[in-house]
Amino acid sequence: MAIYPTPEQIETLLAGPAGQPVVMLNLLRFKPRADAPDEGLSGEEAYRRYAEAMRAFVESKGGRFLWIGRVDAQVIGTSGEGFHMIGLVEYPSRQAFVAIATDPHVQAIGVHRAAGLESQWLIAVTAEPH
Repeated sequence: MAIYPTPEQIETLLAGPAGQPVVMLNLLRFKPRADAPDEGLSGEEAYRRYAEAMRAFVESKGGRFLWIGRVDAQVIGTSGEGFHMIGLVEYPSRQAFVAIATDPHVQAIGVHRAAGLESQWLIAVTAEPH
């Protein structure tokens, strides 16, 4: 599994509803042991270095971490058995998400993400009207 989106995936994301919040569903699978620069840590510990810095940055840009939890069991379906953690992060818009994700600060702290993350599914979701 990938840990970065393809250009086509970004294009599809940006083709979605503009000018309204988007929630990114993060399904995370960690490496047993982190790569450089976080050797000696677990993959989860390295990823948490990234996540703490990312949370502050996302919040400074108007986003919100809505929920984070550990996967206990998969009850229906297959192929998700290996995920360790799930997070929901709201961004002001799809454009804001791309701007944040491509910011030089995020690129710099991303070394910890890459060191600890084995794979990720990242799914954009938009609220249904009431």
